[in-house]
Amino acid sequence: MKKLFLTFAFIFSFGALFAQSKPDALVLYRNGNYPEAIKICEQEIAINPRNIDSYCVLCWSLVRNRQYAEAEARSSEARKIAPADVRLMEVLGEAKYYLGKNGEALEMFRTYIANAPSNAARIGNAYYYMGEIYIRQGKYQHADISMTTAVYTEPLVDLWWTRCGYAREMAGTYASALDAYNKAIELKASNAEAARGKERVTARLR
Repeated sequence: MKKLFLTFAFIFSFGALFAQSKPDALVLYRNGNYPEAIKICEQEIAINPRNIDSYCVLCWSLVRNRQYAEAEARSSEARKIAPADVRLMEVLGEAKYYLGKNGEALEMFRTYIANAPSNAARIGNAYYYMGEIYIRQGKYQHADISMTTAVYTEPLVDLWWTRCGYAREMAGTYASALDAYNKAIELKASNAEAARGKERVTARLR
């Protein structure tokens, strides 16, 4: 009995050690090691083709690794398994955004916002990308609304404040554009784009 107990204890300890030594794709993604995260996720999906967590990390990593077509294909594939997963909606929107598929990206971001909880991790991202799409389309008032929502959700991203300022500038609301540019510079003093925007709108306000 004692020998059997020791055998089970060894197996358990070995299994725990193996689990600890196995690379964590999410950790790799967060550390910026996107190729390795992609590799691990593909291995996990090969073992379990319905592993939606692995699909999500895979698609996030593909987007960050600028493999946009692959991210679109794999997130679309995953949505056939889990169409209600909001993470897949958002990352598919990102992939389509970077591929220049503006209308399809907008639709995915709207679907994500309609289905995700108000405190979801990527709500701000979705509004930011929507704002960028509206800027591409020359719909600057729409862009202002989206960018303003993005910075309200996550107020510490200087890039978003800069782009908010630009949307407002293009919409002709120079005072509020100046406020946004000032906020961007407050967050990052070396933000040259915001500094140039501030100069432009300040001249308009004189």
